[in-house]
Amino acid sequence: MITRSIRFRMALWYAVLLAAALVLFGAASYVGLERYLQKSLEESLVKQARSIGDVLIVNINQSGQDYVNNEITEHYSPEINGRFIRVTRADGKQVFVSGLPKDGTFDPAHVPPPQLPAAQPFSHEVEMSDGHELLLHGLPYRASDGSQFLIEVAAPYNQIESVLRGLLLTFALGLPLIVALAIGGGYLLMRRALHPVDEIRQKAAQITSRNLSERLPVVHTGDELERLAVDLNRMIERLEASFHQVNRFSADASHELRTPLTVLQGELESMARSSSNLPIEIRDTIGSALEETQRLAKIVENLLTISRLEAGEARKQLERLDFAELAHSTADQMRLLAEEKNIHLDCNGAEPVEVDADPTRLKQVVVNLLDNAIKYTPERGRVSISVVKQANRAVLEVADSGIGISADDLPHVFERFYRADKTRSRQMGGTGLGLSIVRSICLAHGGHITVNSTEGRGSLFRVELPLATSIRFQSGDS
Repeated sequence: MITRSIRFRMALWYAVLLAAALVLFGAASYVGLERYLQKSLEESLVKQARSIGDVLIVNINQSGQDYVNNEITEHYSPEINGRFIRVTRADGKQVFVSGLPKDGTFDPAHVPPPQLPAAQPFSHEVEMSDGHELLLHGLPYRASDGSQFLIEVAAPYNQIESVLRGLLLTFALGLPLIVALAIGGGYLLMRRALHPVDEIRQKAAQITSRNLSERLPVVHTGDELERLAVDLNRMIERLEASFHQVNRFSADASHELRTPLTVLQGELESMARSSSNLPIEIRDTIGSALEETQRLAKIVENLLTISRLEAGEARKQLERLDFAELAHSTADQMRLLAEEKNIHLDCNGAEPVEVDADPTRLKQVVVNLLDNAIKYTPERGRVSISVVKQANRAVLEVADSGIGISADDLPHVFERFYRADKTRSRQMGGTGLGLSIVRSICLAHGGHITVNSTEGRGSLFRVELPLATSIRFQSGDS
Protein backbone atom coordinates (compact mmCIF):
# COMPACT_ATOMS: atom_id res chain seq x y z
CA MET A 1 0.00 0.00 0.00
CA ILE A 2 1.48 3.35 -1.09
CA THR A 3 0.80 5.83 1.68
CA ARG A 4 1.33 8.83 -0.61
CA SER A 5 -1.15 7.69 -3.22
CA ILE A 6 -4.39 9.59 -3.76
CA ARG A 7 -6.50 6.53 -2.99
CA PHE A 8 -4.81 6.03 0.38
CA ARG A 9 -5.11 9.69 1.34
CA MET A 10 -8.76 9.81 0.27
CA ALA A 11 -9.50 6.63 2.23
CA LEU A 12 -7.66 8.06 5.25
CA TRP A 13 -9.55 11.34 5.08
CA TYR A 14 -12.78 9.40 4.69
CA ALA A 15 -11.93 7.35 7.77
CA VAL A 16 -10.96 10.44 9.77
CA LEU A 17 -14.18 12.22 8.86
CA LEU A 18 -16.21 9.09 9.61
CA ALA A 19 -14.45 8.64 12.96
CA ALA A 20 -15.07 12.30 13.85
CA ALA A 21 -18.72 11.95 12.86
CA LEU A 22 -19.04 8.78 14.93
CA VAL A 23 -17.40 10.43 17.94
CA LEU A 24 -19.76 13.39 17.69
CA PHE A 25 -22.70 11.04 17.24
CA GLY A 26 -21.56 8.94 20.20
CA ALA A 27 -21.13 11.98 22.42
CA ALA A 28 -24.53 13.30 21.41
CA SER A 29 -26.08 9.87 21.95
CA TYR A 30 -24.42 9.56 25.36
CA VAL A 31 -25.63 12.98 26.53
CA GLY A 32 -29.07 12.47 25.02
CA LEU A 33 -29.46 9.00 26.53
CA GLU A 34 -28.29 10.24 29.93
CA ARG A 35 -30.83 13.03 29.92
CA TYR A 36 -33.55 10.72 28.65
CA LEU A 37 -32.91 8.11 31.33
CA GLN A 38 -32.69 10.75 34.03
CA LYS A 39 -35.93 12.33 32.83
CA SER A 40 -37.64 8.93 32.67
CA LEU A 41 -36.43 8.08 36.15
CA GLU A 42 -37.61 11.43 37.46
CA GLU A 43 -41.04 10.98 35.87
CA SER A 44 -41.24 7.50 37.37
CA LEU A 45 -40.47 8.90 40.84
CA VAL A 46 -43.06 11.66 40.39
CA LYS A 47 -45.74 9.14 39.42
CA GLN A 48 -44.82 6.85 42.30
CA ALA A 49 -44.96 9.68 44.84
CA ARG A 50 -48.28 10.90 43.45
CA SER A 51 -49.65 7.34 43.54
CA ILE A 52 -48.64 6.87 47.18
CA GLY A 53 -50.30 10.15 48.11
CA ASP A 54 -53.53 9.67 46.16
CA VAL A 55 -54.02 6.01 47.14
CA LEU A 56 -52.61 5.70 50.66
CA ILE A 57 -51.91 9.04 52.32
CA VAL A 58 -55.16 10.74 51.35
CA ASN A 59 -57.16 8.73 53.93
CA ILE A 60 -54.36 7.85 56.35
CA ASN A 61 -56.36 9.01 59.39
CA GLN A 62 -59.05 6.46 58.53
CA SER A 63 -56.87 3.54 57.36
CA GLY A 64 -54.15 4.01 59.90
CA GLN A 65 -50.37 4.23 59.71
CA ASP A 66 -49.81 0.49 59.88
CA TYR A 67 -52.03 -0.04 56.86
CA VAL A 68 -50.05 2.54 54.91
CA ASN A 69 -46.76 0.91 55.87
CA ASN A 70 -47.98 -2.55 54.86
CA GLU A 71 -49.40 -1.32 51.56
CA ILE A 72 -46.22 0.52 50.62
CA THR A 73 -44.14 -2.52 51.50
CA GLU A 74 -46.44 -4.91 49.61
CA HIS A 75 -47.21 -2.90 46.48
CA TYR A 76 -44.05 -0.84 46.00
CA SER A 77 -41.48 -3.22 47.55
CA PRO A 78 -38.73 -0.56 47.89
CA GLU A 79 -36.19 -3.01 49.28
CA ILE A 80 -36.68 -5.42 46.38
CA ASN A 81 -36.85 -2.71 43.68
CA GLY A 82 -33.91 -0.81 45.10
CA ARG A 83 -35.97 2.31 45.81
CA PHE A 84 -36.00 4.67 48.75
CA ILE A 85 -39.42 5.77 50.10
CA ARG A 86 -39.95 8.03 53.05
CA VAL A 87 -43.23 9.60 54.27
CA THR A 88 -42.90 12.34 56.87
CA ARG A 89 -45.54 14.45 58.66
CA ALA A 90 -45.23 18.21 58.72
CA ASP A 91 -44.06 18.04 62.34
CA GLY A 92 -41.12 15.81 61.31
CA LYS A 93 -42.55 12.52 62.53
CA GLN A 94 -41.86 9.70 60.11
CA VAL A 95 -44.79 7.65 58.86
CA PHE A 96 -42.72 5.28 56.71
CA VAL A 97 -39.09 4.82 55.72
CA SER A 98 -37.85 1.98 53.52
CA GLY A 99 -35.14 -0.41 54.61
CA LEU A 100 -31.80 -1.43 53.16
CA PRO A 101 -32.23 -2.56 49.54
CA LYS A 102 -31.27 -6.13 48.71
CA ASP A 103 -28.61 -5.08 46.17
CA GLY A 104 -26.98 -2.89 48.83
CA THR A 105 -26.48 0.03 46.50
CA PHE A 106 -27.16 2.60 49.23
CA ASP A 107 -27.93 2.88 52.93
CA PRO A 108 -31.25 4.65 53.71
CA ALA A 109 -29.81 5.78 57.03
CA HIS A 110 -27.38 8.03 55.17
CA VAL A 111 -30.12 9.91 53.31
CA PRO A 112 -30.26 13.42 54.78
CA PRO A 113 -33.47 14.30 56.69
CA PRO A 114 -36.09 16.32 54.84
CA GLN A 115 -36.17 20.09 54.92
CA LEU A 116 -39.54 21.00 56.43
CA PRO A 117 -41.83 22.60 55.71
CA ALA A 118 -41.84 22.03 51.88
CA ALA A 119 -44.27 24.07 49.88
CA GLN A 120 -43.45 22.94 46.34
CA PRO A 121 -42.49 19.61 44.72
CA PHE A 122 -38.75 19.31 44.18
CA SER A 123 -36.18 17.00 42.64
CA HIS A 124 -32.45 16.93 43.29
CA GLU A 125 -29.46 14.65 43.46
CA VAL A 126 -28.35 13.30 46.79
CA GLU A 127 -24.71 12.32 47.16
CA MET A 128 -24.27 9.57 49.73
CA SER A 129 -21.28 9.26 52.02
CA ASP A 130 -20.35 5.96 50.37
CA GLY A 131 -20.03 7.64 46.96
CA HIS A 132 -23.40 6.61 45.50
CA GLU A 133 -25.84 9.13 44.15
CA LEU A 134 -29.62 9.13 44.37
CA LEU A 135 -32.20 11.05 42.41
CA LEU A 136 -34.77 12.14 44.98
CA HIS A 137 -38.21 13.60 44.35
CA GLY A 138 -40.18 15.26 47.10
CA LEU A 139 -43.96 15.82 46.95
CA PRO A 140 -45.74 17.94 49.58
CA TYR A 141 -49.17 16.33 50.02
CA ARG A 142 -52.32 17.35 51.91
CA ALA A 143 -54.55 14.52 53.18
CA SER A 144 -58.35 14.68 53.20
CA ASP A 145 -58.40 15.88 56.78
CA GLY A 146 -56.00 18.72 55.98
CA SER A 147 -52.85 17.26 57.55
CA GLN A 148 -49.56 17.88 55.69
CA PHE A 149 -47.12 15.18 54.57
CA LEU A 150 -43.87 15.07 52.57
CA ILE A 151 -43.58 12.02 50.34
CA GLU A 152 -39.99 11.33 49.22
CA VAL A 153 -39.17 8.74 46.59
CA ALA A 154 -35.58 8.16 45.40
CA ALA A 155 -33.70 5.75 43.16
CA PRO A 156 -29.95 5.21 42.71
CA TYR A 157 -28.11 6.29 39.57
CA ASN A 158 -26.38 2.92 39.22
CA GLN A 159 -28.92 1.67 36.68
CA ILE A 160 -28.44 4.73 34.51
CA GLU A 161 -24.67 4.48 34.93
CA SER A 162 -24.77 0.79 33.98
CA VAL A 163 -26.61 1.59 30.75
CA LEU A 164 -24.20 4.45 29.97
CA ARG A 165 -21.17 2.28 30.66
CA GLY A 166 -22.55 -0.30 28.27
CA LEU A 167 -22.99 2.38 25.65
CA LEU A 168 -19.41 3.60 26.16
CA LEU A 169 -18.09 0.04 25.92
CA THR A 170 -20.03 -0.46 22.70
CA PHE A 171 -18.54 2.68 21.22
CA ALA A 172 -15.04 1.84 22.47
CA LEU A 173 -15.16 -1.59 20.83
CA GLY A 174 -17.16 -0.66 17.76
CA LEU A 175 -15.47 2.60 16.77
CA PRO A 176 -12.01 1.12 15.95
CA LEU A 177 -13.67 -1.72 14.05
CA ILE A 178 -15.85 0.67 12.07
CA VAL A 179 -12.89 2.95 11.31
CA ALA A 180 -10.77 -0.03 10.21
CA LEU A 181 -13.57 -1.25 7.95
CA ALA A 182 -13.98 2.30 6.65
CA ILE A 183 -10.28 2.55 5.79
CA GLY A 184 -10.26 -0.86 4.09
CA GLY A 185 -13.57 -0.35 2.32
CA GLY A 186 -12.72 3.23 1.38
CA TYR A 187 -9.35 2.16 0.00
CA LEU A 188 -10.97 -0.55 -2.12
CA LEU A 189 -13.62 1.86 -3.36
CA MET A 190 -11.02 4.50 -4.17
CA ARG A 191 -8.86 1.88 -5.87
CA ARG A 192 -11.76 0.80 -8.03
CA ALA A 193 -12.80 4.38 -8.74
CA LEU A 194 -9.23 5.42 -9.64
CA HIS A 195 -8.42 2.29 -11.65
CA PRO A 196 -8.97 4.18 -14.93
CA VAL A 197 -6.31 6.66 -13.76
CA ASP A 198 -3.80 3.79 -13.44
CA GLU A 199 -4.68 2.61 -16.93
CA ILE A 200 -4.24 6.12 -18.29
CA ARG A 201 -0.92 6.49 -16.45
CA GLN A 202 0.44 3.15 -17.69
CA LYS A 203 -0.60 3.86 -21.26
CA ALA A 204 0.78 7.40 -21.12
CA ALA A 205 4.14 6.03 -19.94
CA GLN A 206 4.29 3.85 -23.08
CA ILE A 207 3.59 6.67 -25.55
CA THR A 208 6.72 8.20 -27.03
CA SER A 209 7.58 10.06 -30.21
CA ARG A 210 7.67 6.65 -31.92
CA ASN A 211 4.04 5.72 -31.21
CA LEU A 212 2.14 8.99 -30.99
CA SER A 213 -0.63 7.34 -32.98
CA GLU A 214 -1.68 5.41 -29.89
CA ARG A 215 -4.32 6.85 -27.57
CA LEU A 216 -5.18 6.67 -23.90
CA PRO A 217 -8.03 4.37 -22.84
CA VAL A 218 -11.36 6.14 -22.38
CA VAL A 219 -13.84 4.74 -19.85
CA HIS A 220 -17.30 5.92 -20.87
CA THR A 221 -18.58 6.84 -17.41
CA GLY A 222 -19.54 10.44 -18.13
CA ASP A 223 -17.43 11.70 -15.23
CA GLU A 224 -14.30 13.84 -14.95
CA LEU A 225 -11.99 10.91 -15.76
CA GLU A 226 -13.66 10.37 -19.12
CA ARG A 227 -13.38 14.06 -19.96
CA LEU A 228 -9.72 14.04 -18.83
CA ALA A 229 -8.88 11.05 -21.05
CA VAL A 230 -10.68 12.61 -24.02
CA ASP A 231 -8.87 15.94 -23.60
CA LEU A 232 -5.51 14.21 -23.20
CA ASN A 233 -6.12 12.20 -26.38
CA ARG A 234 -6.90 15.42 -28.20
CA MET A 235 -3.66 16.89 -26.88
CA ILE A 236 -1.72 13.81 -28.06
CA GLU A 237 -3.41 14.13 -31.45
CA ARG A 238 -2.25 17.74 -31.71
CA LEU A 239 1.26 16.75 -30.61
CA GLU A 240 1.30 13.98 -33.21
CA ALA A 241 0.30 16.42 -35.94
CA SER A 242 2.95 18.91 -34.81
CA PHE A 243 5.59 16.20 -34.55
CA HIS A 244 4.83 14.88 -38.03
CA GLN A 245 4.89 18.42 -39.37
CA VAL A 246 8.34 19.03 -37.87
CA ASN A 247 9.61 15.70 -39.22
CA ARG A 248 8.22 16.43 -42.67
CA PHE A 249 9.80 19.85 -42.59
CA SER A 250 13.19 18.39 -41.58
CA ALA A 251 12.96 15.70 -44.24
CA ASP A 252 11.71 18.07 -46.94
CA ALA A 253 14.27 20.75 -46.09
CA SER A 254 17.11 18.22 -46.01
CA HIS A 255 15.97 16.71 -49.28
CA GLU A 256 15.65 20.09 -50.99
CA LEU A 257 19.06 21.22 -49.75
CA ARG A 258 20.88 18.16 -51.09
CA THR A 259 20.71 19.21 -54.74
CA PRO A 260 21.97 22.81 -54.39
CA LEU A 261 24.68 21.69 -51.99
CA THR A 262 25.80 19.02 -54.45
CA VAL A 263 25.88 21.60 -57.24
CA LEU A 264 27.73 24.07 -55.03
CA GLN A 265 30.25 21.43 -53.96
CA GLY A 266 30.85 20.43 -57.58
CA GLU A 267 31.41 24.02 -58.66
CA LEU A 268 33.80 24.66 -55.78
CA GLU A 269 35.71 21.49 -56.60
CA SER A 270 35.91 22.61 -60.24
CA MET A 271 37.21 26.01 -59.14
CA ALA A 272 39.73 24.37 -56.82
CA ARG A 273 41.09 22.24 -59.71
CA SER A 274 41.47 25.28 -61.98
CA SER A 275 42.77 27.69 -59.36
CA SER A 276 46.49 27.23 -60.02
CA ASN A 277 46.72 30.71 -61.53
CA LEU A 278 44.77 32.38 -58.73
CA PRO A 279 46.38 34.13 -55.77
CA ILE A 280 46.98 31.91 -52.74
CA GLU A 281 44.45 33.86 -50.64
CA ILE A 282 41.66 33.07 -53.11
CA ARG A 283 42.72 29.40 -53.31
CA ASP A 284 42.57 29.19 -49.49
CA THR A 285 39.13 30.80 -49.52
CA ILE A 286 37.88 28.32 -52.10
CA GLY A 287 39.27 25.43 -50.05
CA SER A 288 37.65 26.71 -46.86
CA ALA A 289 34.32 27.20 -48.65
CA LEU A 290 34.54 23.69 -50.07
CA GLU A 291 35.28 22.27 -46.62
CA GLU A 292 32.28 24.06 -45.08
CA THR A 293 30.08 22.97 -47.98
CA GLN A 294 31.07 19.35 -47.43
CA ARG A 295 30.37 19.72 -43.71
CA LEU A 296 26.96 21.27 -44.44
CA ALA A 297 26.15 18.45 -46.87
CA LYS A 298 27.02 15.95 -44.16
CA ILE A 299 24.70 17.72 -41.69
CA VAL A 300 21.86 17.69 -44.24
CA GLU A 301 22.45 13.99 -44.93
CA ASN A 302 22.39 13.20 -41.20
CA LEU A 303 19.18 15.18 -40.68
CA LEU A 304 17.56 13.32 -43.54
CA THR A 305 18.72 10.04 -41.99
CA ILE A 306 17.17 10.93 -38.62
CA SER A 307 13.91 11.96 -40.27
CA ARG A 308 13.70 8.66 -42.15
CA LEU A 309 14.45 6.70 -38.99
CA GLU A 310 11.75 8.51 -37.06
CA ALA A 311 9.35 7.83 -39.92
CA GLY A 312 9.90 4.08 -39.39
CA GLU A 313 12.06 3.37 -42.43
CA ALA A 314 14.39 1.04 -40.49
CA ARG A 315 11.54 -1.32 -39.62
CA LYS A 316 10.99 -2.00 -43.33
CA GLN A 317 14.50 -3.38 -43.93
CA LEU A 318 14.78 -5.97 -41.15
CA GLU A 319 16.63 -9.21 -41.71
CA ARG A 320 18.29 -11.88 -39.58
CA LEU A 321 21.99 -11.16 -38.95
CA ASP A 322 24.82 -11.96 -36.55
CA PHE A 323 25.37 -8.78 -34.53
CA ALA A 324 28.72 -10.01 -33.15
CA GLU A 325 30.11 -10.79 -36.62
CA LEU A 326 28.89 -7.41 -37.94
CA ALA A 327 30.59 -5.58 -35.07
CA HIS A 328 33.88 -7.49 -35.48
CA SER A 329 34.02 -7.00 -39.25
CA THR A 330 33.29 -3.30 -38.88
CA ALA A 331 35.97 -2.98 -36.21
CA ASP A 332 38.47 -4.67 -38.53
CA GLN A 333 37.65 -2.15 -41.25
CA MET A 334 38.25 0.73 -38.82
CA ARG A 335 41.41 -0.71 -37.27
CA LEU A 336 43.55 1.44 -39.57
CA LEU A 337 42.12 4.60 -37.96
CA ALA A 338 43.11 3.28 -34.56
CA GLU A 339 46.59 2.31 -35.70
CA GLU A 340 47.20 5.82 -37.06
CA LYS A 341 46.88 7.09 -33.45
CA ASN A 342 48.67 4.07 -31.98
CA ILE A 343 45.42 3.02 -30.24
CA HIS A 344 44.94 -0.62 -29.31
CA LEU A 345 41.56 -1.88 -30.57
CA ASP A 346 40.16 -5.03 -28.87
CA CYS A 347 37.31 -7.15 -30.19
CA ASN A 348 35.69 -9.41 -27.59
CA GLY A 349 32.92 -12.00 -27.79
CA ALA A 350 33.00 -14.68 -30.47
CA GLU A 351 29.62 -16.28 -29.78
CA PRO A 352 26.98 -15.58 -32.46
CA VAL A 353 24.33 -13.08 -31.37
CA GLU A 354 21.45 -12.97 -33.83
CA VAL A 355 19.12 -10.00 -34.13
CA ASP A 356 16.46 -8.86 -36.57
CA ALA A 357 17.73 -5.52 -37.86
CA ASP A 358 18.59 -3.34 -40.82
CA PRO A 359 22.26 -4.28 -41.44
CA THR A 360 23.12 -0.88 -42.92
CA ARG A 361 21.72 1.02 -39.96
CA LEU A 362 23.21 -1.38 -37.42
CA LYS A 363 26.63 -1.01 -39.02
CA GLN A 364 26.16 2.75 -38.81
CA VAL A 365 25.73 2.39 -35.03
CA VAL A 366 29.02 0.50 -34.72
CA VAL A 367 30.86 2.92 -37.03
CA ASN A 368 29.65 6.03 -35.17
CA LEU A 369 30.48 4.65 -31.73
CA LEU A 370 33.94 3.40 -32.78
CA ASP A 371 34.67 6.61 -34.65
CA ASN A 372 33.84 8.70 -31.56
CA ALA A 373 35.88 6.40 -29.31
CA ILE A 374 38.94 6.65 -31.58
CA LYS A 375 38.58 10.42 -32.06
CA TYR A 376 38.42 11.22 -28.34
CA THR A 377 41.04 8.70 -27.16
CA PRO A 378 44.61 10.03 -27.01
CA GLU A 379 47.57 8.20 -28.56
CA ARG A 380 48.56 4.87 -27.02
CA GLY A 381 45.06 4.58 -25.60
CA ARG A 382 42.72 1.61 -25.71
CA VAL A 383 39.32 1.00 -27.33
CA SER A 384 37.34 -2.22 -26.91
CA ILE A 385 34.15 -3.52 -28.53
CA SER A 386 32.08 -6.55 -27.57
CA VAL A 387 28.73 -8.10 -28.39
CA VAL A 388 27.21 -10.62 -25.97
CA LYS A 389 23.86 -12.11 -25.00
CA GLN A 390 22.30 -11.01 -21.72
CA ALA A 391 18.91 -12.53 -20.90
CA ASN A 392 16.81 -11.87 -24.01
CA ARG A 393 18.89 -8.92 -25.18
CA ALA A 394 21.85 -8.44 -27.48
CA VAL A 395 24.32 -6.06 -25.83
CA LEU A 396 26.95 -4.05 -27.69
CA GLU A 397 29.54 -2.28 -25.54
CA VAL A 398 32.11 0.19 -26.84
CA ALA A 399 34.60 1.34 -24.21
CA ASP A 400 37.54 3.69 -24.46
CA SER A 401 40.23 5.23 -22.28
CA GLY A 402 39.70 8.68 -23.74
CA ILE A 403 38.98 12.14 -22.35
CA GLY A 404 35.54 11.16 -21.06
CA ILE A 405 32.44 13.29 -20.69
CA SER A 406 31.71 15.68 -17.85
CA ALA A 407 28.75 15.09 -15.53
CA ASP A 408 27.07 18.26 -16.83
CA ASP A 409 27.30 17.16 -20.47
CA LEU A 410 26.43 13.50 -19.93
CA PRO A 411 22.60 13.90 -19.96
CA HIS A 412 22.72 15.80 -23.28
CA VAL A 413 25.11 13.76 -25.42
CA PHE A 414 22.27 12.18 -27.47
CA GLU A 415 20.61 15.50 -28.26
CA ARG A 416 20.82 16.88 -31.77
CA PHE A 417 23.70 19.30 -32.44
CA TYR A 418 24.96 18.97 -28.87
CA ARG A 419 28.74 18.84 -28.55
CA ALA A 420 30.44 18.61 -25.17
CA ASP A 421 33.63 20.26 -26.48
CA LYS A 422 32.29 22.41 -29.30
CA THR A 423 35.64 23.76 -30.53
CA ARG A 424 37.45 20.45 -30.50
CA SER A 425 34.47 18.58 -31.97
CA ARG A 426 34.26 21.02 -34.84
CA GLN A 427 37.98 20.65 -35.55
CA MET A 428 37.51 16.89 -35.74
CA GLY A 429 34.65 17.22 -38.19
CA GLY A 430 31.86 16.51 -35.75
CA THR A 431 28.36 17.82 -36.41
CA GLY A 432 26.68 16.90 -33.15
CA LEU A 433 24.34 14.45 -34.91
CA GLY A 434 26.26 11.16 -34.75
CA LEU A 435 24.98 10.04 -31.35
CA SER A 436 21.49 11.32 -32.19
CA ILE A 437 21.50 9.03 -35.22
CA VAL A 438 22.71 6.12 -33.08
CA ARG A 439 19.89 6.67 -30.60
CA SER A 440 17.30 6.95 -33.38
CA ILE A 441 18.53 3.67 -34.92
CA CYS A 442 18.38 1.91 -31.53
CA LEU A 443 14.86 3.18 -30.84
CA ALA A 444 13.73 2.19 -34.33
CA HIS A 445 14.88 -1.38 -33.58
CA GLY A 446 13.10 -1.54 -30.22
CA GLY A 447 16.29 -1.01 -28.23
CA HIS A 448 18.04 1.77 -26.38
CA ILE A 449 21.50 3.20 -25.71
CA THR A 450 23.11 4.38 -22.47
CA VAL A 451 26.46 5.88 -21.56
CA ASN A 452 28.64 5.86 -18.47
CA SER A 453 31.60 8.18 -18.44
CA THR A 454 34.07 9.84 -16.10
CA GLU A 455 35.92 12.90 -17.25
CA GLY A 456 39.56 12.04 -17.89
CA ARG A 457 39.01 8.25 -17.53
CA GLY A 458 37.04 7.26 -20.62
CA SER A 459 33.51 6.32 -21.62
CA LEU A 460 31.38 3.20 -22.03
CA PHE A 461 28.50 3.19 -24.53
CA ARG A 462 26.05 0.33 -24.16
CA VAL A 463 23.49 -0.61 -26.83
CA GLU A 464 20.75 -3.13 -26.06
CA LEU A 465 18.60 -4.69 -28.80
CA PRO A 466 16.04 -7.51 -28.70
CA LEU A 467 17.35 -10.90 -29.74
CA ALA A 468 16.03 -12.39 -32.95
CA THR A 469 12.59 -13.98 -32.72
CA SER A 470 11.71 -17.41 -34.06
CA ILE A 471 9.96 -15.79 -37.05
CA ARG A 472 12.30 -14.58 -39.75
CA PHE A 473 11.76 -11.18 -41.32
CA GLN A 474 11.98 -10.81 -45.04
CA SER A 475 13.29 -7.71 -46.70
CA GLY A 476 10.47 -5.23 -47.26
CA ASP A 477 8.25 -6.64 -44.47
CA SER A 478 6.63 -4.11 -42.21
